[in-house]
Amino acid sequence: MLLAYLRQLAEDDLEAPVAECVISVPCYLTQAQRRAYVDAAAVAGLRPLRLMHDLAATALGYGLYRSDLGVAGGPTFVAFVDVGHSDTQAGVVAFDSSGMKVLSHGFDADLGGRDFDEVLFEHFAEEFRDRYKIDVVGNGKASMRLRAACEKAKKVLSANAEAVVNIECLMEEKDVRGMIRREDFEKLCAELLQRVVEPCKKAMADAGIGLDKLQSVELVGSGSRVPAIARVLARFFRREPSRTINVSECVARGCALQCAMLSPTFRVREYEVQDVIPASIGFCTNEGPISALTSNALFRRGQPLPSVKIITLHRNSGFTLDAFYVDENELPPGTSTQIGSFEIGPFQAHSEKSKVKVKIRLNLHGLISVESAVLIDDDQRDANSADSMELDSNDNMDHKSKNERPMHRQDLQIVESIYGVMSKQELLEAQEQEQQLAYQDKLVERTKERKNALESYVYDTRNKLSERYRSFATDSEREEISVNLQQTEDWLYEEGDDETEAVYTSKLEELKKLVDPIEYRCKDEEARAEATRELLKRIVDHRMAAKSLSAPEECTKVEQWLRESSQLQESLPKNVDPVVWSHEIKKKEEELDMSCSKIVTSRARGHDNGDGC
Repeated sequence: MLLAYLRQLAEDDLEAPVAECVISVPCYLTQAQRRAYVDAAAVAGLRPLRLMHDLAATALGYGLYRSDLGVAGGPTFVAFVDVGHSDTQAGVVAFDSSGMKVLSHGFDADLGGRDFDEVLFEHFAEEFRDRYKIDVVGNGKASMRLRAACEKAKKVLSANAEAVVNIECLMEEKDVRGMIRREDFEKLCAELLQRVVEPCKKAMADAGIGLDKLQSVELVGSGSRVPAIARVLARFFRREPSRTINVSECVARGCALQCAMLSPTFRVREYEVQDVIPASIGFCTNEGPISALTSNALFRRGQPLPSVKIITLHRNSGFTLDAFYVDENELPPGTSTQIGSFEIGPFQAHSEKSKVKVKIRLNLHGLISVESAVLIDDDQRDANSADSMELDSNDNMDHKSKNERPMHRQDLQIVESIYGVMSKQELLEAQEQEQQLAYQDKLVERTKERKNALESYVYDTRNKLSERYRSFATDSEREEISVNLQQTEDWLYEEGDDETEAVYTSKLEELKKLVDPIEYRCKDEEARAEATRELLKRIVDHRMAAKSLSAPEECTKVEQWLRESSQLQESLPKNVDPVVWSHEIKKKEEELDMSCSKIVTSRARGHDNGDGC
């Protein structure tokens, strides 16, 4: 529902449908989590062009508009550290004049600004337990209020030497007050501050460059405002971190730029964005791992996105490919290494063990898929029928050499089963449910608008009835309307407090039927006066412009009609319908214009024929 709400905000602002998007994700998300993002976008009616890592988006916003990167004959290396609310990520990016390449990722999925808030919460909870004899931890409402105060205190400590926590009636009608100095806060957070450095160490090690090669260290994220974090990073990188980009909006900015670059709707400067996978992925069958490497990784950590691998297996019947993460240390603690399985076949080979070429793709979202599987049967049986494996990075499945023997090719069925993701039926049901919820939200919003419109109409009409509309309504009309207004107001605050949109609309229409005639009289008085002035002006204009006897005669007739109508109208009270409405006067003006224009045109033709005087 969050993505659907964001889509609605974008559509309201742009006044146009929105479907394409780029969604930022942490680099440590697993295959199941990434697919959940794609499914959630589909449920919300969005089509993600890319799942973009947070640091890649930050780097894109940093490098796209800079002309000083990569101009010294080689790439410019910049380290990015993102201390967010719930996690910390680090990475090294190489920039040149034509694009950027992410070299490495490091992360701590359980370290962020909320952990520093929790340190303050535990400190003050213990202090208040000793001083005021209250157990804040055991009270949900009190814990929520104290956590909010601790978050505020952390922000105060970012710019001040000390902060005060003062909460009225926190528990048992007791007001509490506490104070903490920045030095004490940093001592309490010593372990957390040390953990901030670990993702940076991993990112630098995987990047394979020294600290002296870095041109800059950019610190971003809402949790990075703690001064001690900047000092710890400065000691590690041997330079002061920079804050040249918006710490809160840099990821969103990068995603917007990437979306514009991937969408055909916008024209954007050519700029290559190359990201990498943070965890190695391998494949295996019942005969063992599939890899040309000793690490068993088909896609190694640091592999560019997207990537394609083509493997050649020797099989004589259907088989299953199992995908897995090679090293659990590259994942957040407690994450399963299993990704999913791909059933290929069934098929019946003509030879003892035929070749099966399988194309495996790691797409722009970082998602693994078996794109195709082709059975290749030679007309002649291979001399060596032992099982073997070939690894090919060429993306051409139909390559043929000059000496290649005739072969039969057959596309094989692939059944994908990814652990922890929605089935197609579940996705369809979720989309239907989202549409129903969206309809309910709109219905609730429209109902509120109708109810507010009815309530506003009651108050507004009551004021106008005693002021502006007073002389235009009879006593009986005022009495009837006042009674209906009061009844409607009472109904709104009693049994009509929770009604449907149709009921509120019906009530409003009933009131308007009573009030509209009075409103028309009031508005028409001003319009009638204006129309009368315009008609008199037109009469004068036509008398001055026309030289024939007929034109003044037409003007005289209209003038007499207007005088008689006005005199009769003045004799009537305002609370009755007028003798002549403003639209009737305007119609007379149009008729006069048409009649006089015909007379003038006819007289002009007579002059042209020599009949004029």
